[in-house]
Amino acid sequence: MSANTPSSTASALHRELKARHLSMIAIGGSIGTGLFVASGATISQAGPGGAVLAYMIVGLMVYFLMTSLGEMAAYLPVSGSFATYGARYVDEGFGFALGWNYWYNWAVTIAVDLVAAQLVMAYWFPDVNGVLWSAGFLAIMVALNAISVRGFGEAEYWFAAIKVVTVVVFIGVGLLMILGILRGDGQHEGLWAHVALWTQGDAPFAGGFAAMIGVAMIVGFSFQGTELIGIAAGESEDPARNIPRAVRQVFWRILLFYVFAILIISLIIPYTDPQLLKNDVGDIAVSPFTLVFHRAGLLSAAAVMNAVVLTSVLSAGNSGLYASTRMLHVLACQRMAPRIFARVNANGVPFMALIATTVVAALCFLTNIFSPQLVYVWLLNLSGMTGFIAWLGIAISHYRFRKGYEAQGMPLSALPYRASAFPFGPIFAFVLCLIITLGQNYQAFLQDKIDWTGVIATYIGLPLFLLIWLGYRVVKGSRIVPYGEMQVKSEAY
Repeated sequence: MSANTPSSTASALHRELKARHLSMIAIGGSIGTGLFVASGATISQAGPGGAVLAYMIVGLMVYFLMTSLGEMAAYLPVSGSFATYGARYVDEGFGFALGWNYWYNWAVTIAVDLVAAQLVMAYWFPDVNGVLWSAGFLAIMVALNAISVRGFGEAEYWFAAIKVVTVVVFIGVGLLMILGILRGDGQHEGLWAHVALWTQGDAPFAGGFAAMIGVAMIVGFSFQGTELIGIAAGESEDPARNIPRAVRQVFWRILLFYVFAILIISLIIPYTDPQLLKNDVGDIAVSPFTLVFHRAGLLSAAAVMNAVVLTSVLSAGNSGLYASTRMLHVLACQRMAPRIFARVNANGVPFMALIATTVVAALCFLTNIFSPQLVYVWLLNLSGMTGFIAWLGIAISHYRFRKGYEAQGMPLSALPYRASAFPFGPIFAFVLCLIITLGQNYQAFLQDKIDWTGVIATYIGLPLFLLIWLGYRVVKGSRIVPYGEMQVKSEAY
């Protein structure tokens, strides 16, 4: 079966995910350690204004990516959407490379999350071998994904709900402190004392444009996971109605959570505070959330935040296992992966694809040989570029989908959801995402001696993606699909 021919993935999988599941899956995949831990580093490096502006600009990029994905997913709801859209609207080889890239991205990210779980658990149990925690948490994730898609959806719903409640409580406590209602340690006496933090030193834009570019990388990583809606589309109860709703709700919720949280941190903790630079998954005591709770007089905040970060890590790993399993399944259905991974059990779960992904996630057990911190950095570098490549693929696929759709005289009114600001949206998203992707380790090129080890570790995913794409084109003879030849009718599925 060609990648451009209909697949049976939608009929093999069970459509059991409700609108609330879709919303929480995306929120659960994107609100995690990037907000709870790394947000302090963004403020310290770019200043309060630079951090807020970076989140708003990258948030706008993610908004356009989400609307692009929403238009395609609502019209053509298939599990493993990126590979299918890339193959149909760009080139079979492009879809092939995009699918394998995304599978690899989340499979390795699961291992990253399991190692992070070891570092978090060491807060309470420093003498316990971390491999035991990884093994236990991996078993729980596999069990949640193996039961049924509804079981996964319910687990992810409650995982995400814990994080949402934490952010809402944090914003509430922060506002009470800023308004002077909750004094805590009495460091600031009122609203204007907090606002004055934006005028200290080089604030609000410390470090200038270069610092904002560096922060944009961290921000981009923080937002990754919102695209999980596209993966879940093939198992949504009513994709034409639920996906547009989820796209609209999720983006604004996530953006408001991030921007409000960053704003509150910057109005309570000076950007020059050295503790903001110490953010590390293994030391949640210096999370900016914990620092704010401490200043409010909530001294048990470190233990509470540690539990929330653990929930975030497990939620991200759980979502990753789901996403990578579905992507491998759809690749197999399109004969781009071994056919064994196309098998679905009675519960509608691609069990063999789940097992294969679990094997890659077992990279977390390398911590039995090397230190958890070292393995964490290794795995993070391995998966770093791949998420941005998926975003670039969404922008390209949507631009070409809409052009082909219009070229064949299809009415825009037939689209269940129409992305706003076309063609500006996908073009803006593509350009900004490309800048962020290429600038991930720009500092390495500014040194007297280029750090080639760091450059290779950061950028290896990009040439690997291009090599897979071009290799497929050479072997299979695929080509860029002309607009007039695209299969743009959803009835084909």
